[in-house]
Amino acid sequence: MKKGFLAGLFALLLTVLVACTANEDAGKDKDDDSGGGGTAQTEEKVLLMNNGEEPTSLNPPEGFDAVSWNVLNNLMEGMTRLGKDNEPEAAMAENWDISDDQKTYTFHIRDDANWSNGDPVTAGDFEFAWKQLLDPETGSPAAFLGYFIEGGEEFNNGDGSADDVKVTAKDDKTLEVTLTAPTGFFLNIISNPAFFPVNEEVAKDDPKWYGEADSFVANGPFKMEKWNHDKKIEMVKNDQYWDKDTVKLDKVDWAMVPETNTEYQMFQSDELDMTEIPSDMAEQLIEGDDVVIEDQAGLYFYRFNVNEEPFQNEKIRKAFAMAVNQDDIVDFVTKNKEEAAHAFVSPGFKDPSGADFREANGDLVKFNPDKAKELLKEGMEEEDYDELPPVTLSYSTNENHKAIAETLQNMFSDNLGVDVTLENAEWNVFLDDQKALKHQLSQSSFLFDYGDPINFLESFITDSTMNRTGWSNKKYDELIKQARSEKDEQKRWDEMYEAEKMLADEMPFFPIHYYNQVYIYKDNISDIVRHPVGYLELKWADKQ
Repeated sequence: MKKGFLAGLFALLLTVLVACTANEDAGKDKDDDSGGGGTAQTEEKVLLMNNGEEPTSLNPPEGFDAVSWNVLNNLMEGMTRLGKDNEPEAAMAENWDISDDQKTYTFHIRDDANWSNGDPVTAGDFEFAWKQLLDPETGSPAAFLGYFIEGGEEFNNGDGSADDVKVTAKDDKTLEVTLTAPTGFFLNIISNPAFFPVNEEVAKDDPKWYGEADSFVANGPFKMEKWNHDKKIEMVKNDQYWDKDTVKLDKVDWAMVPETNTEYQMFQSDELDMTEIPSDMAEQLIEGDDVVIEDQAGLYFYRFNVNEEPFQNEKIRKAFAMAVNQDDIVDFVTKNKEEAAHAFVSPGFKDPSGADFREANGDLVKFNPDKAKELLKEGMEEEDYDELPPVTLSYSTNENHKAIAETLQNMFSDNLGVDVTLENAEWNVFLDDQKALKHQLSQSSFLFDYGDPINFLESFITDSTMNRTGWSNKKYDELIKQARSEKDEQKRWDEMYEAEKMLADEMPFFPIHYYNQVYIYKDNISDIVRHPVGYLELKWADKQ
């Protein structure tokens, strides 16, 4: 969820929290006889959920956002699937072989892997889909994830062809994939919905197969039954799914209500089985016994533009970072039980010894107003500033962003004696300006695409479109290159630890908080899995 998309994803997530209008009819079909909440009139197990918005696309290479993933991850399945422990496990692939040089993966698709229309899932379906992901004509925002595959980046950049991409169906049930370098987390990467297969025969017959319920073919725990665009999606248990006996729900109804207060009202009236907490009710509800708080791998942070004064100076950047009290922000501003961030890679990633990345690398960005003033003075002397050039803090129009921005403005004034001007813009304008390096200091976010710290760290190499700071360090670039291809796992993690410390040493951005997922569930709902990387899992869900 990177390459320009991650910030967009965060905006979509926040839209769910703060959108100004709602579709009052969403989730209320007149002919719906499934009942609501605890008043179901049949013995069917029907889970009532809210997706917030219409999926961007249910074509796996295109739907690279939360509102698409929620649905896609339950309609479809890749070679691997994240288990309850958030680790990749066998899915469409019953097993696989890895070559001695750790670059070639041979996947063996299970015999009982079928599409919802009865077609067998084939290796050709995967080859077709993965090459579609990388095809520049597709314009997939997730294409960068396929750069691990030999020939993938060249094809996507127009310097190669589909034939050069080393993904080959050796027969109907055997797929061979060759990587550019050993990639120990490849099985994790391909659990991402961008790597789901596409029924080649169906797609060639109807290129828009994914746009309507009656043409959609699924290979996951559920299949599409109805799709009333912008209002409701209905999924039912997929009787062709290889592991159908594990699936307990008969049906999932997705409403599309963008306003959290309306979502909460629907929850109270038994029209939904779960809800997020409206921001104006957080203090009242957050401590409830029915609240479930789970980790989400990601970081809310602020970027410096190192090409603009005064942030070309490392000491001045550090001064601004050390003037921020992250603990106060989560305790008194966001108030959503987030963890204050004192480094960059979020908790939850285990190294080969079992140590958590975050605990092993420690706090790297600490609130220290006295040191901040000292560094600001030294930086100004280095730049021969009698007074600091004007600083403008930019954020996208949103009440949550605004509250944090105003808090930072006060902290810079109180702790540095610096007056900072605030400016805001609508999301698309804000994002375009950030990509064009038109901001001095701007709000941002990162949500992990797959479960490995390299996913975050690689975003700040020189050529990454996610960088958006102007910062470049050849040693850092080389370190990330080594970490991406290192066979020795402990050495790879040591390289990532070093890379994160380099970010803290030069401070092209500073952290605010790690993300979490906060929901209220009905008492009769169980075993919903929300993976830290953002995939919602209903395969094991139950409703009593």
